Amino acid sequence: MEKDNKKVIIWLLNGSFIIFVMVVVGGITRLTESGLSMTNFKFVSDALPPMNQAAWEAAFEEYKKYPEYQKLNSHFELEDFKDIYFWEWLHRFIGRFIGVVFIIPFVYFLYKKQLSGPTIKKSIILFVLGGFQGFLGWYMVKSGLVDNPDVSHFRLAAHLITAFLTFAYTLWVAMDLIFPQRKTVDKGIRNLIRAGMAVLIVQIIYGAFVAGLGAGFIHNHWPLMNEGAYMHTTVLIEQIPVWKNFIEGKSGVQFVHRNVAYLVVIMILVIWYKTRKISMTPLQSKGINMMVLIVFIQFILGIFTLIYAVPLWLGVLHQVFAFFLLSAMTFVLHRFTK
Repeated sequence: MEKDNKKVIIWLLNGSFIIFVMVVVGGITRLTESGLSMTNFKFVSDALPPMNQAAWEAAFEEYKKYPEYQKLNSHFELEDFKDIYFWEWLHRFIGRFIGVVFIIPFVYFLYKKQLSGPTIKKSIILFVLGGFQGFLGWYMVKSGLVDNPDVSHFRLAAHLITAFLTFAYTLWVAMDLIFPQRKTVDKGIRNLIRAGMAVLIVQIIYGAFVAGLGAGFIHNHWPLMNEGAYMHTTVLIEQIPVWKNFIEGKSGVQFVHRNVAYLVVIMILVIWYKTRKISMTPLQSKGINMMVLIVFIQFILGIFTLIYAVPLWLGVLHQVFAFFLLSAMTFVLHRFTK
C-alpha cells in the first residue's frame, strides 16, 4: 500500500487548519477576558458546558471563589458569566478536538501501514508539541487563579508561540509530503529567510507580551509615542533595573513590539530584493510575493489596532494575519530548503 498518500496530507492540512481556528478562538478568549472563567481542569467532565440551571449556578459559585470575580467582576450576574464561560469552554473544546483529529487518524494510518518511517517520527514530535501546548494552557490559567486576577504574560507568550510553532511544523510536515522533490537552493537566501523567521517569532512573542500586559491600551499614537516622542519617557523608568522595562513594563514592551514590526518588514523586503536576482520556481516567486503582501497588511492592521486601542475585531484580525504571515514564511522557507 502506498505510504504517505493523499489522505495523510489531507489529515495534516486539516490539523493545521484546526490549530489555526483554536488560536483565533484563543485570541477572542483573551480579548474578551474570558480565560479565567473555568477554574477547574477536568478533562472529561468539562468537555460539555453546564447543561441545566443548577449546573450553571454551581459553576458560577465556583468562579466566585477566585480573584477575578472578587476583584474585577463582582458585579457579574449569571448571564454575564455565561458569556465569558462560552469562549473559554470553546477554546478548550477545540483543544480536545485537535487531539481526536490527530490521534485517531494516526492510529488508523499506522494500522494500515500508510505512514513512512520519517512521517511517523515527525508525527510523534507533533504529539509532543500538542501535549506540551495543553500543559502550557493549564499552567497559564493557573497563574491567574491565585492572587492577581490575570495570567502571567510570560506563560501567555509560551502558550501562544507553542501553538504557532505547532501549526508551522504541522504545515511543514504536510509540505514535505506535497513537495517531495526540492531543487538546489542558494544557502545565503535560505539563511536570510531563516533569520526573517526568527525575527517574526520574536515579534509574535512580543505580541503576546503586549496582550498579556494590556500594553495596547496605552500610547495609542503612531508613528510616535505620546508627547511627540519616538520613545516615551516611561519606557526607561517603569522598573529598575532598566532591562526589565523591555520584558515586564507596558511602555517598554510596546516600544519593542513597535520596532520589531519595522524590522520584520525590512527583513521581508530584503528577502524580496535578494530573490529578484536569482532564478526561482513559480512557487518560490509566488510565496515571496504573498509574504510581502501579507506583511504590509499586517503592518497596517497593527497601526490601526494600536490607534483604536485594540477593539475586539481588529485585535483578532491582527492575530489572524500574524498567522497568515507565519504560514507564508513557513512555505517560503520550505521552498528554499533542500
